[in-house]
Amino acid sequence: MPHHTHPAEPQQSLSHPYGRLGLHQLRPAAAELILLGDLTGRYATGSYSRLSSDGRTLVLREDRQGAAEHGHRITAAIACHVTRAGGTADQLAQFLLHPEHEGGRHARNIALRSGQARALDYIRRVWASATAVVNSTVGVESRHHAHEVLAALRDRIETTPWRGERGHTALRVLRAHLNFAEIAGGPLHHSSERQTAEEAGISRTTLRVVYETVLKPRGWLRRLRVGHGREGSTWYLDDGSTQGHRSPTPQSRFRTTQYPPDPALEEWPTPETATTADIDSAVIARLMGHDAFARHGLGSSALMIIGALHIRPAQTAGELVGAASVSRATAYRTLRRLADHGLLHHTGETWTLAAQALEGFGNTPLHAVNGRAAQPAQGWDEVARRHGTVGLAARRKALHALERVAYREALDQRAEHRSPAAVIVRDGRQVLVPAPRPDEIPSAWHGPGGRVLDPATGRTAPGWRVATDGRLILTTPADQRTYDELAAAHAEALSEWESTA
Repeated sequence: MPHHTHPAEPQQSLSHPYGRLGLHQLRPAAAELILLGDLTGRYATGSYSRLSSDGRTLVLREDRQGAAEHGHRITAAIACHVTRAGGTADQLAQFLLHPEHEGGRHARNIALRSGQARALDYIRRVWASATAVVNSTVGVESRHHAHEVLAALRDRIETTPWRGERGHTALRVLRAHLNFAEIAGGPLHHSSERQTAEEAGISRTTLRVVYETVLKPRGWLRRLRVGHGREGSTWYLDDGSTQGHRSPTPQSRFRTTQYPPDPALEEWPTPETATTADIDSAVIARLMGHDAFARHGLGSSALMIIGALHIRPAQTAGELVGAASVSRATAYRTLRRLADHGLLHHTGETWTLAAQALEGFGNTPLHAVNGRAAQPAQGWDEVARRHGTVGLAARRKALHALERVAYREALDQRAEHRSPAAVIVRDGRQVLVPAPRPDEIPSAWHGPGGRVLDPATGRTAPGWRVATDGRLILTTPADQRTYDELAAAHAEALSEWESTA
């Protein structure tokens, strides 16, 4: 519907020439989205279904709700494209309200239902959100610039306090992703859960907990695409700038103890962990995959202290509390444990690393720590043997290899069957489970008039249709969605099924 069908509100209209910004000045993907809409269903994920209150089952939205959500996502994407191209809110309105631009259908529907003024207010709100998002991101212009971005990110990681055992584990996971990003040459990289778990030296269960409770809420990691088959997930490393806007975290997980009251000052000082840390994350990345630093071995606290002492030797226990983001009790316990292996030297109140500490070889100290005799370690394998953690990394890799083989066999079996999409019933509703290759329907299944033939009986399968692009579409008498909406729903179902797999 043209946007000028409401003559009573001409003062609200933003209809004036495009100015210096035209479709030819936008990226090809942006121009295609404006002219043709979301043909591939990229922005339909999550639009036509939502998680129920139990967090496990899917609840289908009403058709109008799903279409509105899908349209809003397309509108927001177009607004981001126009913002990056240096456009204005008026030019965005011209693109969206043009009667021949399929990408602006949602905005034109608002104008048709609620009036021109309401549609323009909606466009302004979307423009404000898109401007804020684009201005808060960094555009990588070259490979050299990408390395500068990663170096700044590494500095931010090394000076951020990672409190508690979960925080230390989160640092290991984040450093693993930084390794992948440095190999990829930018913040955008690919990795699977198994790859990351092996790199960080932790289990997949712990990895998922850290993803959901620390790294994603605090803005350090964003998963742009869920991996499927032989392809890992697509991730984007961020700088944790949303940390101050995250939801409150239970204090019992991250609360640290305090110093005892100072008799001279007669007051309690500040919490032990300082607001900034100072560690060498490259050392942590080098050691974290070894069996010696598994959960029941030296652990993540030892990694933090080694990283802090490597970048700044001769620190006291009180200084390590802030530099390594550990509590006072954990600092003393870990220092004694490392000293027992001869990996640290204790001189007065200061601690330093032994000459070959990074290789796991300890030296016999001149004075035993607290009267205990230290036994110099002969490499990290020897340290792992003392703690009973030898072979954890090898067993983890072997388990992951078996899981990969089983998963790929299941994918191959599904691909060989080329079966039509199945339907399961949940909460009284039919949920479509799409086929792995919906674009390859055998010719024997094609019936007259776009119908689907049952290969077993040769009769027409009721409720099924073949779309013009070869996809199977399930239709019911109550289903009044258009083809575009059905294709978007199919893309949504495929994404959810891949995520579950």
